[in-house]
Amino acid sequence: MRVLVTGATGFVGRALVQDLARRGYHVVAGVRTALRAPHAAADKIVAGAAGTVAMPDLSAPFEAGSIVKGVEGVVHLAGLAHSSAEIPEAAYQAINCAAARTLAQAAREEGVRRFIYVSSVRAQSGPGAKTVLTEDDVPAPSDAYGRSKLAGETAVAGVLRGSQCEAVILRPVLMYGPNPKGNMATLERLARSPAPLPLGGLPARRSLLGLANFSDAVAFALDAPQAAGGTFLLADAGPPLTLGDMVAALRAGLGRRPGIVPLPLPGVRALLARAGKPDTAARLFEDLVVSTGKLAAAGWRAPLTSTQGLAAAILSSRGD
Repeated sequence: MRVLVTGATGFVGRALVQDLARRGYHVVAGVRTALRAPHAAADKIVAGAAGTVAMPDLSAPFEAGSIVKGVEGVVHLAGLAHSSAEIPEAAYQAINCAAARTLAQAAREEGVRRFIYVSSVRAQSGPGAKTVLTEDDVPAPSDAYGRSKLAGETAVAGVLRGSQCEAVILRPVLMYGPNPKGNMATLERLARSPAPLPLGGLPARRSLLGLANFSDAVAFALDAPQAAGGTFLLADAGPPLTLGDMVAALRAGLGRRPGIVPLPLPGVRALLARAGKPDTAARLFEDLVVSTGKLAAAGWRAPLTSTQGLAAAILSSRGD
Protein backbone atom coordinates (compact mmCIF):
# COMPACT_ATOMS: atom_id res chain seq x y z
CA MET A 1 0.00 0.00 0.00
CA ARG A 2 1.18 3.51 -0.82
CA VAL A 3 0.64 5.67 2.29
CA LEU A 4 1.05 9.40 2.87
CA VAL A 5 2.20 10.38 6.37
CA THR A 6 1.83 14.08 7.12
CA GLY A 7 3.96 15.56 9.87
CA ALA A 8 6.64 13.07 8.89
CA THR A 9 9.57 15.07 10.27
CA GLY A 10 8.20 15.28 13.81
CA PHE A 11 8.96 13.12 16.85
CA VAL A 12 6.08 10.74 16.13
CA GLY A 13 6.18 11.02 12.34
CA ARG A 14 9.79 9.96 11.89
CA ALA A 15 9.26 6.82 13.94
CA LEU A 16 6.04 6.01 12.12
CA VAL A 17 7.57 6.40 8.66
CA GLN A 18 10.44 4.09 9.55
CA ASP A 19 8.16 1.47 11.09
CA LEU A 20 5.68 1.43 8.20
CA ALA A 21 8.55 1.18 5.71
CA ARG A 22 9.94 -1.83 7.60
CA ARG A 23 6.51 -3.43 7.31
CA GLY A 24 6.58 -3.07 3.53
CA TYR A 25 4.43 0.04 3.03
CA HIS A 26 5.45 2.45 0.28
CA VAL A 27 5.59 5.59 2.43
CA VAL A 28 5.34 9.13 1.10
CA ALA A 29 6.58 11.58 3.72
CA GLY A 30 4.70 14.86 3.94
CA VAL A 31 7.26 17.48 4.96
CA ARG A 32 7.07 21.20 5.45
CA THR A 33 8.05 23.12 2.32
CA ALA A 34 10.99 24.78 4.09
CA LEU A 35 12.48 21.36 4.84
CA ARG A 36 12.06 19.90 1.37
CA ALA A 37 15.21 19.66 -0.73
CA PRO A 38 14.05 18.95 -4.34
CA HIS A 39 17.04 16.83 -5.33
CA ALA A 40 17.95 15.27 -1.98
CA ALA A 41 17.51 11.58 -1.36
CA ALA A 42 14.29 10.98 0.57
CA ASP A 43 16.09 9.03 3.28
CA LYS A 44 18.11 12.13 4.15
CA ILE A 45 14.86 13.91 5.02
CA VAL A 46 12.92 11.08 6.62
CA ALA A 47 14.63 7.72 7.01
CA GLY A 48 12.65 4.95 5.32
CA ALA A 49 10.50 7.16 3.10
CA ALA A 50 10.18 6.09 -0.51
CA GLY A 51 9.37 9.66 -1.50
CA THR A 52 8.37 13.06 -0.18
CA VAL A 53 5.67 15.62 -0.87
CA ALA A 54 5.81 19.26 0.18
CA MET A 55 3.17 20.26 2.73
CA PRO A 56 1.74 23.79 2.65
CA ASP A 57 1.11 26.17 5.54
CA LEU A 58 -1.83 24.45 7.23
CA SER A 59 -3.01 27.66 8.85
CA ALA A 60 -4.18 29.06 5.49
CA PRO A 61 -6.42 27.63 2.75
CA PHE A 62 -4.56 25.30 0.39
CA GLU A 63 -5.09 22.93 -2.52
CA ALA A 64 -4.69 19.31 -1.39
CA GLY A 65 -5.36 17.22 -4.48
CA SER A 66 -1.70 16.98 -5.47
CA ILE A 67 -0.74 16.03 -1.90
CA VAL A 68 -2.92 12.92 -1.73
CA LYS A 69 -2.83 11.96 -5.40
CA GLY A 70 -1.72 8.39 -6.03
CA VAL A 71 -1.89 7.13 -2.44
CA GLU A 72 -4.22 4.51 -1.01
CA GLY A 73 -3.95 5.57 2.62
CA VAL A 74 -3.37 8.81 4.53
CA VAL A 75 -2.14 9.12 8.12
CA HIS A 76 -2.72 12.74 9.10
CA LEU A 77 -0.32 13.55 11.93
CA ALA A 78 0.54 17.16 11.09
CA GLY A 79 -1.02 19.77 13.32
CA LEU A 80 -0.65 22.14 16.22
CA ALA A 81 0.28 19.66 18.87
CA HIS A 82 0.45 21.34 22.27
CA SER A 83 -1.88 23.38 24.41
CA SER A 84 -0.88 26.98 25.08
CA ALA A 85 -2.96 29.89 26.30
CA GLU A 86 -0.79 32.16 24.14
CA ILE A 87 -2.04 30.58 20.88
CA PRO A 88 -5.42 31.88 19.65
CA GLU A 89 -8.19 29.31 19.43
CA ALA A 90 -8.67 30.29 15.79
CA ALA A 91 -5.16 29.03 15.03
CA TYR A 92 -5.92 25.64 16.56
CA GLN A 93 -9.18 25.41 14.60
CA ALA A 94 -7.52 26.37 11.31
CA ILE A 95 -4.66 23.86 11.60
CA ASN A 96 -6.26 20.94 13.46
CA CYS A 97 -9.75 21.15 11.96
CA ALA A 98 -10.00 23.14 8.72
CA ALA A 99 -6.78 21.72 7.25
CA ALA A 100 -7.85 18.17 8.16
CA ARG A 101 -11.18 18.76 6.43
CA THR A 102 -9.39 19.97 3.30
CA LEU A 103 -7.15 16.89 3.20
CA ALA A 104 -10.09 14.56 3.82
CA GLN A 105 -12.09 16.17 1.02
CA ALA A 106 -9.17 15.75 -1.36
CA ALA A 107 -8.75 12.13 -0.25
CA ARG A 108 -12.42 11.50 -1.03
CA GLU A 109 -12.11 13.06 -4.47
CA GLU A 110 -8.88 11.21 -5.33
CA GLY A 111 -10.20 7.78 -4.33
CA VAL A 112 -8.01 7.23 -1.27
CA ARG A 113 -9.13 4.05 0.47
CA ARG A 114 -8.47 4.92 4.13
CA PHE A 115 -7.88 8.17 6.02
CA ILE A 116 -6.51 8.00 9.56
CA TYR A 117 -6.91 11.19 11.59
CA VAL A 118 -4.57 11.19 14.58
CA SER A 119 -6.49 13.06 17.24
CA SER A 120 -5.75 13.02 20.98
CA VAL A 121 -7.22 11.87 24.27
CA ARG A 122 -7.55 15.61 24.96
CA ALA A 123 -10.40 15.65 22.42
CA GLN A 124 -12.27 13.62 25.00
CA SER A 125 -11.02 14.87 28.36
CA GLY A 126 -9.10 17.50 30.25
CA PRO A 127 -5.71 16.69 31.83
CA GLY A 128 -7.36 14.39 34.37
CA ALA A 129 -10.43 12.15 34.57
CA LYS A 130 -12.22 10.67 37.57
CA THR A 131 -13.13 7.43 35.76
CA VAL A 132 -11.49 5.19 33.19
CA LEU A 133 -12.28 6.78 29.84
CA THR A 134 -14.02 4.91 27.05
CA GLU A 135 -15.20 6.02 23.64
CA ASP A 136 -18.78 5.94 24.92
CA ASP A 137 -18.11 8.86 27.27
CA VAL A 138 -19.36 12.23 26.09
CA PRO A 139 -16.32 14.22 24.89
CA ALA A 140 -15.43 17.08 27.26
CA PRO A 141 -12.23 18.78 26.07
CA SER A 142 -11.06 21.51 28.41
CA ASP A 143 -8.87 23.69 26.20
CA ALA A 144 -8.50 25.07 22.68
CA TYR A 145 -6.22 22.21 21.62
CA GLY A 146 -8.70 19.53 22.67
CA ARG A 147 -11.66 21.37 21.16
CA SER A 148 -9.84 21.72 17.84
CA LYS A 149 -9.00 18.02 17.78
CA LEU A 150 -12.60 17.09 18.47
CA ALA A 151 -13.72 19.46 15.73
CA GLY A 152 -11.18 17.86 13.39
CA GLU A 153 -12.61 14.42 14.13
CA THR A 154 -16.12 15.64 13.33
CA ALA A 155 -14.97 17.36 10.14
CA VAL A 156 -13.09 14.33 8.80
CA ALA A 157 -15.90 11.90 9.60
CA GLY A 158 -18.47 14.22 8.03
CA VAL A 159 -16.53 14.74 4.80
CA LEU A 160 -15.85 11.03 4.31
CA ARG A 161 -19.26 9.69 5.32
CA GLY A 162 -20.84 7.74 2.49
CA SER A 163 -17.69 7.65 0.37
CA GLN A 164 -15.28 4.85 -0.52
CA CYS A 165 -12.65 6.55 1.64
CA GLU A 166 -13.00 5.10 5.14
CA ALA A 167 -12.20 7.28 8.16
CA VAL A 168 -10.45 5.97 11.27
CA ILE A 169 -10.02 8.27 14.28
CA LEU A 170 -7.25 7.49 16.77
CA ARG A 171 -7.12 9.19 20.18
CA PRO A 172 -3.66 8.45 21.59
CA VAL A 173 -2.63 9.29 25.14
CA LEU A 174 0.73 10.86 25.97
CA MET A 175 3.39 9.32 23.72
CA TYR A 176 7.01 8.49 24.53
CA GLY A 177 9.96 6.99 22.72
CA PRO A 178 13.71 7.37 22.25
CA ASN A 179 15.00 10.94 22.55
CA PRO A 180 11.70 12.41 23.77
CA LYS A 181 10.78 16.06 24.15
CA GLY A 182 8.93 18.09 26.75
CA ASN A 183 7.84 16.45 30.00
CA MET A 184 9.04 13.00 28.97
CA ALA A 185 12.52 14.37 28.25
CA THR A 186 12.57 15.87 31.76
CA LEU A 187 11.48 12.54 33.22
CA GLU A 188 14.23 10.73 31.34
CA ARG A 189 16.86 13.18 32.64
CA LEU A 190 15.62 12.60 36.18
CA ALA A 191 15.77 8.84 35.67
CA ARG A 192 19.40 9.09 34.52
CA SER A 193 20.39 11.06 37.63
CA PRO A 194 21.95 9.07 40.48
CA ALA A 195 19.90 10.74 43.20
CA PRO A 196 16.90 9.19 44.94
CA LEU A 197 13.72 10.93 43.74
CA PRO A 198 10.85 11.93 46.07
CA LEU A 199 8.07 10.68 43.82
CA GLY A 200 6.77 7.76 45.83
CA GLY A 201 3.67 9.45 47.19
CA LEU A 202 2.31 10.93 43.97
CA PRO A 203 -0.96 9.08 43.34
CA ALA A 204 -1.91 9.91 39.75
CA ARG A 205 -2.02 6.96 37.37
CA ARG A 206 -1.52 7.68 33.68
CA SER A 207 -2.04 5.65 30.55
CA LEU A 208 0.94 6.02 28.20
CA LEU A 209 1.68 5.08 24.59
CA GLY A 210 5.05 4.09 23.19
CA LEU A 211 5.91 4.96 19.61
CA ALA A 212 6.34 1.27 18.77
CA ASN A 213 2.79 0.51 19.94
CA PHE A 214 1.45 3.57 18.12
CA SER A 215 3.01 2.47 14.83
CA ASP A 216 1.66 -1.03 15.28
CA ALA A 217 -1.84 0.38 15.84
CA VAL A 218 -1.59 2.61 12.75
CA ALA A 219 -0.60 -0.38 10.61
CA PHE A 220 -3.63 -2.24 11.95
CA ALA A 221 -5.90 0.75 11.29
CA LEU A 222 -4.67 1.05 7.70
CA ASP A 223 -5.62 -2.49 6.79
CA ALA A 224 -8.21 -3.98 9.15
CA PRO A 225 -11.77 -3.91 7.72
CA GLN A 226 -13.17 -3.86 11.27
CA ALA A 227 -11.41 -0.56 12.02
CA ALA A 228 -13.24 1.35 9.27
CA GLY A 229 -15.40 4.18 10.56
CA GLY A 230 -14.25 3.73 14.15
CA THR A 231 -12.99 6.10 16.82
CA PHE A 232 -10.48 4.46 19.15
CA LEU A 233 -8.63 5.41 22.32
CA LEU A 234 -5.06 4.22 22.11
CA ALA A 235 -2.62 3.25 24.89
CA ASP A 236 -0.02 0.66 25.86
CA ALA A 237 -0.92 -2.75 27.21
CA GLY A 238 -0.77 -3.38 30.94
CA PRO A 239 -1.67 -1.20 33.90
CA PRO A 240 -1.32 2.60 33.98
CA LEU A 241 1.69 3.98 35.83
CA THR A 242 2.31 6.58 38.50
CA LEU A 243 5.16 9.04 38.06
CA GLY A 244 7.27 6.93 40.39
CA ASP A 245 6.46 3.81 38.36
CA MET A 246 7.60 5.60 35.19
CA VAL A 247 10.97 6.53 36.67
CA ALA A 248 11.37 3.01 38.04
CA ALA A 249 10.70 1.56 34.58
CA LEU A 250 13.21 3.92 32.97
CA ARG A 251 15.84 3.09 35.57
CA ALA A 252 15.14 -0.62 35.12
CA GLY A 253 16.01 -0.14 31.45
CA LEU A 254 19.37 1.19 32.60
CA GLY A 255 19.84 -1.78 34.93
CA ARG A 256 19.38 0.34 38.07
CA ARG A 257 17.25 0.23 41.19
CA PRO A 258 14.13 2.43 41.30
CA GLY A 259 15.47 4.88 43.88
CA ILE A 260 11.99 6.26 44.62
CA VAL A 261 11.27 7.70 48.08
CA PRO A 262 8.04 9.14 49.54
CA LEU A 263 7.09 12.78 48.89
CA PRO A 264 5.43 14.93 51.56
CA LEU A 265 2.23 15.87 49.74
CA PRO A 266 0.44 18.51 51.88
CA GLY A 267 0.39 21.87 50.19
CA VAL A 268 2.05 20.79 46.91
CA ARG A 269 -1.14 20.95 44.87
CA ALA A 270 -2.11 24.34 46.32
CA LEU A 271 1.33 25.72 45.53
CA LEU A 272 1.08 24.55 41.91
CA ALA A 273 -2.38 26.08 41.55
CA ARG A 274 -1.16 29.41 42.93
CA ALA A 275 1.78 29.25 40.54
CA GLY A 276 -0.65 29.07 37.62
CA LYS A 277 0.11 25.43 36.76
CA PRO A 278 -3.23 23.64 37.13
CA ASP A 279 -2.39 21.17 34.34
CA THR A 280 0.77 20.16 36.20
CA ALA A 281 -1.27 19.66 39.37
CA ALA A 282 -3.74 17.50 37.47
CA ARG A 283 -0.96 15.34 36.04
CA LEU A 284 0.51 14.81 39.52
CA PHE A 285 -2.69 14.25 41.47
CA GLU A 286 -5.41 13.15 39.02
CA ASP A 287 -5.66 9.96 37.00
CA LEU A 288 -5.90 9.92 33.21
CA VAL A 289 -6.57 6.29 32.39
CA VAL A 290 -8.19 5.00 29.21
CA SER A 291 -9.66 1.69 28.15
CA THR A 292 -8.49 0.20 24.87
CA GLY A 293 -11.24 -2.40 24.90
CA LYS A 294 -12.92 -1.11 21.75
CA LEU A 295 -9.74 -1.46 19.69
CA ALA A 296 -9.06 -4.86 21.28
CA ALA A 297 -12.55 -5.96 20.22
CA ALA A 298 -11.67 -4.89 16.68
CA GLY A 299 -8.60 -7.13 16.79
CA TRP A 300 -5.64 -5.02 18.01
CA ARG A 301 -3.66 -5.38 21.23
CA ALA A 302 -0.53 -3.44 22.08
CA PRO A 303 2.62 -5.58 21.85
CA LEU A 304 4.29 -3.83 24.82
CA THR A 305 3.33 -2.67 28.29
CA SER A 306 4.36 0.81 29.41
CA THR A 307 6.95 -0.70 31.74
CA GLN A 308 8.52 -2.63 28.86
CA GLY A 309 8.26 0.28 26.45
CA LEU A 310 9.85 2.84 28.78
CA ALA A 311 12.75 0.50 29.55
CA ALA A 312 13.37 -0.06 25.84
CA ALA A 313 13.02 3.63 24.98
CA ILE A 314 15.67 4.89 27.38
CA LEU A 315 18.13 2.29 26.09
CA SER A 316 17.65 3.70 22.57
CA SER A 317 17.96 7.34 23.63
CA ARG A 318 21.18 9.24 23.15
CA GLY A 319 21.32 10.26 26.79
CA ASP A 320 22.75 13.71 26.05
